[in-house]
Amino acid sequence: MKREEIAHLLPLKESFDLLEKPVVIGGRQCSVFFLDGFMKDDLFQRILQFFFSITPEQMDALTDLEDFCRRFLPYTEYAVTERPEEAAQAVLSGPSVLVIEGFAGAVVMDTRTYPNRGIDEPEKDKVLRGSRDGFSETVVFNTALIRRRIRDPRLTFEMLSVGESSKTDVALGYIDGVADPKLVAELRGKIEALTPKNMVINQQNLVELLLKKPSINPFPKVRNTERPDVAAAQLVEGRVVLIVDNCPTAIILPTWLADFSQEADDFYFPPLVGWYMKLIRIATSLLTMLVTPLWLVLLHYQDALPPLLSFLKVQNDTGIPLILQLLLIEFAIDGLRLASVNTPTALASSLSIVGGLILGDFAVQSGVVVPQVIFYMAFVAIATFSQPSIELGYSIKFCRMLLLIGAWAGGLWGFLPVLVFCLWLAYANPTVTGNRYFYPVLPFSLRGFIALFKRKFSRNSEDVPHMGK
Repeated sequence: MKREEIAHLLPLKESFDLLEKPVVIGGRQCSVFFLDGFMKDDLFQRILQFFFSITPEQMDALTDLEDFCRRFLPYTEYAVTERPEEAAQAVLSGPSVLVIEGFAGAVVMDTRTYPNRGIDEPEKDKVLRGSRDGFSETVVFNTALIRRRIRDPRLTFEMLSVGESSKTDVALGYIDGVADPKLVAELRGKIEALTPKNMVINQQNLVELLLKKPSINPFPKVRNTERPDVAAAQLVEGRVVLIVDNCPTAIILPTWLADFSQEADDFYFPPLVGWYMKLIRIATSLLTMLVTPLWLVLLHYQDALPPLLSFLKVQNDTGIPLILQLLLIEFAIDGLRLASVNTPTALASSLSIVGGLILGDFAVQSGVVVPQVIFYMAFVAIATFSQPSIELGYSIKFCRMLLLIGAWAGGLWGFLPVLVFCLWLAYANPTVTGNRYFYPVLPFSLRGFIALFKRKFSRNSEDVPHMGK
C-alpha cells in the first residue's frame, strides 16, 4: 500500500487536524497518519524512538508487515490492513496508521487518547449506598467499568458501527450461555442492517431505528441506566446491554414496564427495606397518575360525599373551571423544570423553589386557582421523581392529562374509558425486542413475577424470562 492511496482519501490539506508525519525507519521512507487531539504524544514519541533504532539490515530481513510488528512494534494494540478505505477510516476514528515503503498494507496502531470526563456518580441515578462511579461518553471506558464487576470469560462485547458519516460505535454486550441467543442474534442483525446517514444524537436515534415502525406511543421502549453496577446486574440476569459511543448511558434489553420499579438502592439495603422501597415507588407512581383525576371524579358527586371526605370539596369557586386550573399548573410545572435546566447550577435550586412558592401563592391570592389545586399538583410534581425514568414520568403525565379531561367531561363514566385507553396504550407499546410490555402480568408468569422481588441473581438462563412473549 502506498501513502498516496491513504492521502487521497483524507482531506490533509483542507483539515488542520488531519496530519501526516514523514519518517525514515531502517532506511525506508514511511508515513504516519494521525488525528490531532487523539494522539498520545509521549507514547508516540517513545514508539518513534524505538523505530529510529532499526537498521537497514534488520529492515531488509523482514518478510512482511506482520513480521515487522512481531519484531519491532513495541505496542500491543495494533492491526494490519491491506485496504486503504479501512486505513483512512481508522485515522478518522482516532488510531494512527503507519505505511512503510516496500510493504503491502498498513499498520493501524491504537495510540489514541480520548477526550473524556470523569466517571463521577451520575446526577440522575444517585444511590444512598453503593458504588459512586458512572458511565462516561467513551465506550471503551464504559465496557471496562462493567468488566471490573463481571470477570467471566463468557462476557462478550461485540463492536458494531452505525451511520454512513458518523460511523458511531455500538457495543453489544451479553454473557454467552446466559443471554438468550435468539435475542442476541436478532439485535445483532437489526443493528448491522441499519443504514442511516448519521447517528449524532446517538442513543435515541438508535432506539428509533431499531423499532420496526415509527411510534408516537409515549411509554419508553427501552430502559436506560448511567450506572455500571446496574448494567452488570442486568447482564448477569440474562439481559443484553447496548453501549453507544459518546453517550453516558447503557440501553438494557429486553424491557417491560415492571423493570422501571427497580432501582439500585433496592439491592444495597436489607431485603425487607428493598421490598418496601419498591412498593412505595410503585404506589407513588400510580398516585401521580390518578390523584388529580380521581379528585375531579369525586367533585362530580360532591353533594353525595360523606362528612369524612368533606375536605375534598371546593369552598371558594374562582370562576375558572377546575380542568383549566389543573392543566395550567401542569404546564407551569413543566415550564419551571425547563427553566431550572437552563439556569446556572449555583442558582437553579434557589430560583426554582422561590419561583414555585411565589407563583403558587400569587395564583391562590389572585383567585386564579383554588388551594386544593396547588396542593395536589405539588404532590404530583414531587412524587414524579420517585422513579428514575424521565421517559416514564412524561408518559404518566400524558395519561394523567387525558384522565383529567375524561373526568371533567363525564365524571366516573368519562374517567373509566380513558383509563382503559391508557392501559391499552401501555399494553400495546412497541418495544425493540417485541416483548410484552405488561410481562409478567400479561402474559402471567409466576417465575417472572417472583423474579421482580428476588434478591439473588439468576444462576442460569432458564431462570430468566428473556422475551416475555
